[in-house]
Amino acid sequence: MEIIFATGNAHKAMEAQSILGETFTVIMPKELGITDDIPENCDTLLGNAVEKCTYLWKICKRACFADDTGLEVDALGGAPGVHTARYAGEGKESDANMNKLLAELQKLGPEYGNPAMRRARFRTVIAYKDKKGELHTFEGVLEGHIACRKSGNLGFGYDPVFVPDETGGKTTLAEVPAEVKNAISHRGKAIRALKNFLENDR
Repeated sequence: MEIIFATGNAHKAMEAQSILGETFTVIMPKELGITDDIPENCDTLLGNAVEKCTYLWKICKRACFADDTGLEVDALGGAPGVHTARYAGEGKESDANMNKLLAELQKLGPEYGNPAMRRARFRTVIAYKDKKGELHTFEGVLEGHIACRKSGNLGFGYDPVFVPDETGGKTTLAEVPAEVKNAISHRGKAIRALKNFLENDR
């Protein structure tokens, strides 16, 4: 089954493909000649996921899904949240985003060097529309904390500063192999929920 993923991020597409498996073929919009900037103008992760999925479905009228992911840091009142990708500006530059995040936590004082004070979670929401246009949504959450410095060169986004509880709270997402990340990640959990739905809905 072919399913279109509303993303221009090849890393995310590969991650989705590896989790969905051979039964499904993940297609990026650009492979269909769709090069528009897919809108995400809502103030919630769910709103953005639904908006992106709906936009793509109206063009293709084919099974498609979109995700939106936010990093929620308790000490920052849930920021960057829905602004995660553009935290340091419209350029969506990972290093700039991480540098800003680490700087904001450092401003809070020396006690915020303690992992217990740097609690955070990644949350992914997926919106899926089948070929009839019926909407279904799924969510995945990964709890952890923000490291005091970047570590690791695997993964993408905020992976070098996020330490998940599920790896023992010692290593960042950028220090674990892709198969481990896929097994525990927020996006992995949400995509597996999508996969389970698709396999049982066929």
